[in-house]
Amino acid sequence: MSKPLLSVVITVFNEEENIKPLLDQTYAALEAIDYEVILIEDGSTDGTVREVKKYANERTKLIIFNRNYGQTTALAAGIDMATGTYIATMDGDLQNDPTDLPMMLNKAIDEDWDVVAGRRANRKDGFVLRKIPSKIANWVIRNTTKVYLKDYGCTLRVYKAEIAQGMGLYGELHRFIPVLAKQQGARMTEVDVKHHPRIHGESKYGLSRTFKVMADLILMLFFQKYFQRPIHLFGGIGLMAFLIGILINFYLLILKILGEDIWGRPIMILGFILVLGGIQFITTGIIAEIIVRTYFESQNKKTYTVKSVFQGSTESQHAEIGSLKSEV
Repeated sequence: MSKPLLSVVITVFNEEENIKPLLDQTYAALEAIDYEVILIEDGSTDGTVREVKKYANERTKLIIFNRNYGQTTALAAGIDMATGTYIATMDGDLQNDPTDLPMMLNKAIDEDWDVVAGRRANRKDGFVLRKIPSKIANWVIRNTTKVYLKDYGCTLRVYKAEIAQGMGLYGELHRFIPVLAKQQGARMTEVDVKHHPRIHGESKYGLSRTFKVMADLILMLFFQKYFQRPIHLFGGIGLMAFLIGILINFYLLILKILGEDIWGRPIMILGFILVLGGIQFITTGIIAEIIVRTYFESQNKKTYTVKSVFQGSTESQHAEIGSLKSEV
């Protein structure tokens, strides 16, 4: 089987009633494209698997998990299985519209974008429970990571395969896929896409995800700034705490020499805590540096990514010499 132009990765969890219209709409939208569809069934407890097997065509693969792992793991599995030159991701709840995929793919090809992200222009979700938390999260992520997209929550995106397969998705980092792509030097743009209200099934998200987003944001900021040099974070904090602690203890030592009673003072306890905490932070930084070096060197990973390599030819050298002669 030849390599398809587009692999469409769709995560589904308890979407039994959505499968038939989802596949029908996807096949119709991609009729003029060489494509494959990869469905990741994330441990559903309803008839999702049965419905996929009933309506899937010859270009569709179904990956069945033995239990529910979450959207990030499901996306990672689908991306790993994809063989297309470009990879698209979308939800299986019919809120994303497959008819946007050809437009996004053409934009990625014609304008040479590494990532084309969807932006839900007229979002059909609840205002209080979905839109407000999403707007707050988008604003926080945008202004802390400096990756300026307006809609981080839209799963509908098209990637160059090498970008998608190099992101390293773990935990619940699917909300930060644009940040992970940016770390690889990806050129990104956003386009308005259609969004539909959920008709069948229930949303898998609630306000509790806000805390997960904030926790993952801390991890993303660490990855952005200190992943390759963690000693700069831990060492900096440790040295500052250690020096402040030393100054406090030196001040107390002077007071003791002058005959004052320093025992039981809160500042003395603070001084000892800062000294010990500073030592622990510095030690943590050193250990983290060793782990990072082991991570790269044991697997022959590089700390850089080469976008492309140009090899000069004899013809190009002759052409350059000829142009110089003509100028003389």
